Amino acid sequence: MITEKLYENNPYLKDFSARVLSCEAEKGGWLVTLDRTAFYPEGGGQPCDFGTLGGAKVLDVQEQDGSIIHTVDSPLTGEVAGQIDWDRRFDLMQQHSGEHIVSGIVHRLYGWENVGFHMGGEVITIDFSGPLTQAELEMVERLANEAVWADRETSVRYYGSEADCPEDYRSKKAIAGPLRLVEFPGADVCACCGTHVARSGEIGLIKLLSAVKFHQGVRVELVCGRRAYDYVCAAVAQNRAVSGLLSAKPFETARAVERIAGELEQAKYARVGWENRWLAARVEALREAGDVLLFEDGLSPDSLRKLCAEGLEICGGKCAVFSGSDTDGYAYALGQKDGDLRSFVKDLNAALNGRGGGKPGFAQGRVAAKRAEIQDYFAK
Repeated sequence: MITEKLYENNPYLKDFSARVLSCEAEKGGWLVTLDRTAFYPEGGGQPCDFGTLGGAKVLDVQEQDGSIIHTVDSPLTGEVAGQIDWDRRFDLMQQHSGEHIVSGIVHRLYGWENVGFHMGGEVITIDFSGPLTQAELEMVERLANEAVWADRETSVRYYGSEADCPEDYRSKKAIAGPLRLVEFPGADVCACCGTHVARSGEIGLIKLLSAVKFHQGVRVELVCGRRAYDYVCAAVAQNRAVSGLLSAKPFETARAVERIAGELEQAKYARVGWENRWLAARVEALREAGDVLLFEDGLSPDSLRKLCAEGLEICGGKCAVFSGSDTDGYAYALGQKDGDLRSFVKDLNAALNGRGGGKPGFAQGRVAAKRAEIQDYFAK
């Protein structure tokens, strides 16, 4: 049963009527075929349409051998009215149209093919067959938006087969049967079965977000239309908040962050110097002290390890260092020069609800116990 595809000739059709040809129960819903439909089925990188059929919610739309199968949440018979979720449809039209323009420009300028396309709920990704520099991506974005601003009419043409087509066009694969070409004048001509805007100006804005190496080429993330508008609004709001926090003008936030990063780096070096001097003095106080148990506030994991490691070299016994609080528990480092503490550490973890381990003469871990409980354990 071949379904008439109303969306091909009129992607702006929001409401339609159709006759139910079949309705079969399926896990999770009913599979419904119609004599005609305005619902676009998933395919070509474009998600399917949602909406309602005869009051039933449309959960999925797929094409099989020319028949378009709608998964709905209740059974249908006879004549039904269909309503497309227009906000979703128009968003997908904007995204798909923007993808055409970007892919066409990349192909024209650099010769790379679009070898993968995914239209996600937040961003579009396009996989190109070759690399693109930052400067090249900026050029693509500029030209793509100039094609949008030109507001040219989108053209759709049909040919009986590829052999009948005298035009040059993009296509990911050989096409058997009728050929449908979609043209965005000055930007792209591509074989495509999807839904697109009638004029390029309806896309509004194309914004490339990122590009990462992918196989031998590059994967580009972008947003178009309302998504691009929402993205820019969110970025401006974020920068406004940062601007306020830094007391910097909106276009000077990067410089302000760079200045603060430099100040933090200097403070880090100063702190390291102070901490090293403190550690040296603290370690020297442990000389020939025998077994020692230390509690120090706010030690980093590296400082905890370093204090214990240097202390055990000169104390002449076990050196145990704990850092933390009764509320959050304590991290520990425990060592003894030329000793074997494995049995001791195992018993300590069992008694103080801890976990950790290491080498025979040195161990690190964490206990969920209070300071008094730790002190009582070591006083045994």
